[in-house]
Amino acid sequence: MGQGALFCLVATAVGGCGTDTGPDPEAYAKEPRDSVPGVELVVPAFVDVTAEARLNFRHTNGATGEKWMPETIGSGGGWIDYDGDGWLDIFLVNGRSWSGPDAARSALFRNRGDGTFEDVSRASGADVAVYGMGAAFGDYDGDGDEDIYVTAVGDNVLLRNDGGRFEDVTGDLGVEGNPPDRGEAWSTGAAWLDHDRDGDLDLFVCNYVRWTRATDLFHTLDGTTKAYATPEAYEGDTCVLYRNEAGTRFSDVTRAAGLWNETGKALGIVVDDFNQDGWPDLIVTNDTEPNFFYVNRGDGTFEDRAVRAGVAFDPTGRARAGMGVDVTDLDGDGRLAVSIGNFSREPISLYVQLGAESFRDRAAELSLARPTLLPLTFGIRFSDVNLDGWEDLLVANGHIEPTIADVRSEITFAQRPQLFLRAGNRFVEAGELTGTDFGRPLVGRGLAVGDYDRDGDADVLVTVNGDSARLFRVDAPEEAGRLGVRLIGPAANRRAIGAQVFVYSAGRRQRWYVTGSGSYLSQSETGRRSFGLGEIPEADSVRVIWPDGRSSMHPGPIPAWSEVELNHADAEAADE
Repeated sequence: MGQGALFCLVATAVGGCGTDTGPDPEAYAKEPRDSVPGVELVVPAFVDVTAEARLNFRHTNGATGEKWMPETIGSGGGWIDYDGDGWLDIFLVNGRSWSGPDAARSALFRNRGDGTFEDVSRASGADVAVYGMGAAFGDYDGDGDEDIYVTAVGDNVLLRNDGGRFEDVTGDLGVEGNPPDRGEAWSTGAAWLDHDRDGDLDLFVCNYVRWTRATDLFHTLDGTTKAYATPEAYEGDTCVLYRNEAGTRFSDVTRAAGLWNETGKALGIVVDDFNQDGWPDLIVTNDTEPNFFYVNRGDGTFEDRAVRAGVAFDPTGRARAGMGVDVTDLDGDGRLAVSIGNFSREPISLYVQLGAESFRDRAAELSLARPTLLPLTFGIRFSDVNLDGWEDLLVANGHIEPTIADVRSEITFAQRPQLFLRAGNRFVEAGELTGTDFGRPLVGRGLAVGDYDRDGDADVLVTVNGDSARLFRVDAPEEAGRLGVRLIGPAANRRAIGAQVFVYSAGRRQRWYVTGSGSYLSQSETGRRSFGLGEIPEADSVRVIWPDGRSSMHPGPIPAWSEVELNHADAEAADE
């Protein structure tokens, strides 16, 4: 999260700040912001239903004035159907006190199906007490229900789901997240994926910096008082890849897979098949270090091609403070776009493919640079919120330092989330038009989307550092057509992580790569998705390419407002 001289490091004595090398806001002053002529901007309503949904959760960061670095980083959560009843539940990761046991625990809220949630944390065994960061959900043992992996400062936790009751199996399976011979790690993002395509889900864990309270260094904004640290002064750490051995144990294959890299300071992870060779690739965002683009070679190993692909640095050759990350096919032409949230005075990155393994940052061209220059962006997610068939962009913002406005009057600690609607060949900032609820400033961190009320549009969960999580019900226009697609994968991967779904309608193609990765420390809905059709009354067809290369087709016409289910058991053999 470091940026130029926003923060000065003082190890043994207080010193002065250097020159801020961040972009000048005036450089973006001429970038237009008004709506696109000839394009109607359809803005959905965002309604804060946190209280009426009974989502009673407040994040604890343990802050007592010592300004320990992890206090301002967490935390996340997301959407999980833990009991398999078809209604999305919510899991929220908590921190805790530094001084000893306290009441702060992670929480699980069961969806009652009537717009409200019930706290089942203790009854389900999901109320883990760690200094938590993020969560990833996946059925690692292939028993049909989603398990929970919680990243933390120190040992991570794997909760095995046995019919709605969770058991901590971390020690049994050896997935604490700590790189061998380096002691306890500080883990952040995580993702379930089948990296070797053997049918079961493997686990990728991001690790941040080698920080402990004993090695904490003094940082300051004003030359006198301590401020929250940035990562430049700390040693980085390597991410970890665990190979799933048929659901019974895991093996650390980080070195063998070519992923051991102690220079990383990883926060975010997104998985997709960027070169369309059938193997899942990874983009890892690093904080003040070059991002990683790990291309899967198909033999159990990866190669980092971020520098030559153009996603390691910003357009000026600087490593930004990458936090959240997401990916989508913006135009339905097969070229993927990767969005990354960055620090204040670093606009959002939007790397768009030129070729299979080459990208160009088009954030300024698509009108995302100026409105994202001053906010500090953590959570980030593509979602077609108005169901017009084009992906929009949601971001959660919030600074890391409560006193930032004392030295940077243009930057605040609490910052409002932002919504950017796709309108023609650009994005238009429309958050203020969704109603007052979504425009309220908060110290945002994670952001995840899921259709909790099953009305066909994706609702938004935002986690808040040191405060209550927020649930926004999204009300897309009633006349907007939508098509639900639900996948039933093979026995060891029922939610079909790694599948590609294509919806064809009126000459356009929409794509969904099924993954639990993306955003920041949080997971969106997997296994099901609604596709916006706008004014189109029907879709022409739906096609799925399963992780093993087999395919399924649902022929059309398929009327809007319907839902199709595709089952791997009915798939055709893979093409030769």
